[in-house]
Amino acid sequence: MLDREGFRPNVGIILLNGRNQVFWGKRLKTHSWQFPQGGIKHGETPEQAMFRELHEEVGLLPEHVQIIARTRDWLRYEVPDHFIRRESRGHYRGQKQIWFLLKLLGRDSDMNLRATDHPEFDAWRWNDYWVPLDVVIEFKRGVYEMALTELARFLPRSHSSNRYLRGGMRGHGASHPVVPAADAPPPARIEPDAVAATTGDGAATSGPG
Repeated sequence: MLDREGFRPNVGIILLNGRNQVFWGKRLKTHSWQFPQGGIKHGETPEQAMFRELHEEVGLLPEHVQIIARTRDWLRYEVPDHFIRRESRGHYRGQKQIWFLLKLLGRDSDMNLRATDHPEFDAWRWNDYWVPLDVVIEFKRGVYEMALTELARFLPRSHSSNRYLRGGMRGHGASHPVVPAADAPPPARIEPDAVAATTGDGAATSGPG
């Protein structure tokens, strides 16, 4: 579903281990690395979509994680035209995302990149919190920078004091307030007259979305 401005509701996931390293997944058959993310289906809350995507992409269940925080506002990125399917051009602009910061309560062995028949990743590793943005597809880098910077306040002080991103980018001051998960407001409403942009849960793109 698309909102009136052409953005598809989506969730992003930053998953921490006990050392505040983050899950870093390599997109299937590419050299691009990213966090888990995926679209919000009609009738889902962002939290419900997050748990579904967490299982589909990483193989984890709700009992394997703890929600630490989430962004209050949508973070948006536009997708270049050459990544958008021809039939969706003129309607679909990109993604608007709610980002969740999670702590892994389970073990590394609980993760399974083949939990579904349509895997997103073919490799993964733990990485320092300030991930190397130069290996993220270019049009997503700004949102990654904003999400990491906003959610860093919930990390131990020794981690959050470093505002330099490893891809050569500096984290800027957050313009979107963040709230602990327990205090999060109701999720933003998805407009009832939204335009359908996908079949099933796939993005309206022909490439990374």
